Amino acid sequence: MTVESVRPRAPQQQQTSPLREPPLAGGGVPLLGHGWRLARDPLAFMTRLRDHGDVVRLRLGPKTVYAVTTPALTGALALSPDYKIDGPLWESLEGLLGKEGVATANGPRHRRQRRTIQPAFRLDAIPAYGPIMEEEAHALTTRWQPGRTVDCTSESFRVAVRIAARCLLRGEYMDERAERLCLALATVFRGMYQRMVIPLGPLYRLPLPANREFNRALADLHLLVDEIVAERRASGQKPDDLLTALLEAKDENGEPIGEQEIHDQVVAILTPGSETVASTIMWLLQVLAEHPEHADRIRDEVESVTGGRPVAFADVRKLTHTNNVVVEAMRLRPAVWILTRRAVTDTELGGYRIPAGADIIYSPYAIQRDPRSYADNLEFDPDRWLPERVKDVPKYAMSPFSVGNRKCPSDHFSMAQLTLITAAVATKYRFEQVPGSNDATRVGITLRPHKLLLTPVPR
Repeated sequence: MTVESVRPRAPQQQQTSPLREPPLAGGGVPLLGHGWRLARDPLAFMTRLRDHGDVVRLRLGPKTVYAVTTPALTGALALSPDYKIDGPLWESLEGLLGKEGVATANGPRHRRQRRTIQPAFRLDAIPAYGPIMEEEAHALTTRWQPGRTVDCTSESFRVAVRIAARCLLRGEYMDERAERLCLALATVFRGMYQRMVIPLGPLYRLPLPANREFNRALADLHLLVDEIVAERRASGQKPDDLLTALLEAKDENGEPIGEQEIHDQVVAILTPGSETVASTIMWLLQVLAEHPEHADRIRDEVESVTGGRPVAFADVRKLTHTNNVVVEAMRLRPAVWILTRRAVTDTELGGYRIPAGADIIYSPYAIQRDPRSYADNLEFDPDRWLPERVKDVPKYAMSPFSVGNRKCPSDHFSMAQLTLITAAVATKYRFEQVPGSNDATRVGITLRPHKLLLTPVPR
């Protein structure tokens, strides 16, 4: 299965009735609106919204926000020019991502930036990264010692950051920085999520301990990026990588792009990508421990493909079940569980009136667990992605890399490394959770296990 292979349902009849006002969700409180419920139990809250309708009004502090709950409408939202990247999520991320990087830019700037970075992620460019992905995946299994506890958070971040840095930035210096990135991102994303759901503005500027911790972590992330760019400039080297492409990129007038845009672009490469890939690796390790029968099937599949040699990048396309395990893990525990857009004009969505400037919110987590789209929706079932069954999944019910002009450019890059890492670790080890491990879902801007601790057991 590929994540783009789900088929669309038959199109619905075009709305001919007058546009309606979306229903207002119950349970809001003065001042905070629904923000307290979104902060208290966000996954359950977003999941239950489907019971109120296809589009539902929420109050986050003083703001009215529109929640979209169906696959078809999330696809329409992503593809329509009536909406842009903006809203509570992106406002909360602005301190990290800035305003000039590909993650947050809109319009001509975004199109130019995608043209700059897209060659690094073309399908025919990915095999060149294969040796690095292989080396890092097998180094992970070599570093782990049988019977010794593995901290899955730090290990997942280390491998995700090292692959991104070595493939895209040609960085051989990322061990210590990977640990810094891991710790700082956990603090920053937790604080940014709080600022998104409870937008209290000036209160976050008070010199409170949590605010000081957040500001220190954010400053260290930006310092880390400045160190990477400065070291490349000082080296005088111009390897054929994404960082060189950024340093030599031109703007719409043919002038070199500014330092802030370079900075924001490197942030966009290292931080959201590393965070989402690392979170997915954590969940894959949890899956291997919780579902040993699928770990055994991965091991058998790899051995049938490789004949007993170490799994290689060239084997990835043949590892059907391994790939399906990755996709199913992303369905049930998507790293990016909430997304927002902003209407740029008066428009409509599903027959509901959406005013210009309105913020729209939707949850891939809720969409991908909807029983209307998936039989046994809460069951871990990688075989649902086999060709004979995937046709039953509605289009846009599984879009972990988004769609349209905001589709993640690194989708094939990410899937290749996730499949290779899963194959490498499952072939060498079985995994057991140890006392003190907590695989409950920790909600921030992304989803991670709270504290996943595993013991590798040799096969």
